[in-house]
Amino acid sequence: IEMFNEIAENKEDFDKFYETFARNIKFGIHEDSTNREKISELLRYNTTKSGEELISLREYCDRMKEGQESIYFITGENKKAVQESPFIEGLKKRGLEVLFMTDAIDEYAMQQMKEYDGKKFVNVTKGELDLDLTEDEKAQEEKLKDMTKDLCEVVKETLGEKVEKVVSSQRIVKSPCAITTGEFGWSANMERIMKAQALRNNQMSTYMVSKKTLELNPTHPIVVELRNKVADDKNDKTVKDLIWLLFDTALLTSGFSLEEPTNFAERIHRMISLGLSIDDVSDDSDDDLPDLDDDLDDDGSMMDQVD
Repeated sequence: IEMFNEIAENKEDFDKFYETFARNIKFGIHEDSTNREKISELLRYNTTKSGEELISLREYCDRMKEGQESIYFITGENKKAVQESPFIEGLKKRGLEVLFMTDAIDEYAMQQMKEYDGKKFVNVTKGELDLDLTEDEKAQEEKLKDMTKDLCEVVKETLGEKVEKVVSSQRIVKSPCAITTGEFGWSANMERIMKAQALRNNQMSTYMVSKKTLELNPTHPIVVELRNKVADDKNDKTVKDLIWLLFDTALLTSGFSLEEPTNFAERIHRMISLGLSIDDVSDDSDDDLPDLDDDLDDDGSMMDQVD
């Protein structure tokens, strides 16, 4: 470790070293509880503010906003996916920096490393996110929650057991919705990793998969219009179709996989047909077949004709 720290004094040399041995260092975080604190000084990550540069946890803490008590991070399949994730929209709006963790080993390492320098790590894809709102922002949030209450109830009723609850959220800014998981249990990224395991334990999956929460952005035009439609008619079939479509797209943007891709494709096709002003087409595969009665003459049955 002392030798690694010496290499870290030269940024260019350490960048080359880290590119090769990053996963080994993170594995050390997971396995070596004795030296975990020392090894954590060697970790480097891209962030929402670092561009292509990798920064240390010490550098992150040095440039935290005044009053910030947590180290925010997001896990995902690759850098592009986490950069465009709806989960970081609210944090970016408030100028809070988020660490990008895109190695599979990161999920395991963060299970062991709960804090750094007295700052708690917070996975922005899980649980409730405390954004340290002002009194005015809290009042506005409560007002929006009341306005969206009926829509949340209709969405929960439509989706049923697919989600544990549906809530109005300040976490997302540009996207209409996102799906978070509980604080305990697997994140969407961890669920993806475990599904890819050849010898995975299916019994473990049943109790480690977290309940999903659908968070709606109450100021997004789509959500606002859905709210208006629900106010007019809670049983509108178009609203229910749009709810399922939003849910499926939220699964994808939140890092989950689709359980029923065929149903998702059918909804997309219906939307495309609607956009092209095409009437709803049912299965007409049997339309070209003649009716049985057409083969009968006035004198008798088909069997009579055969005879």
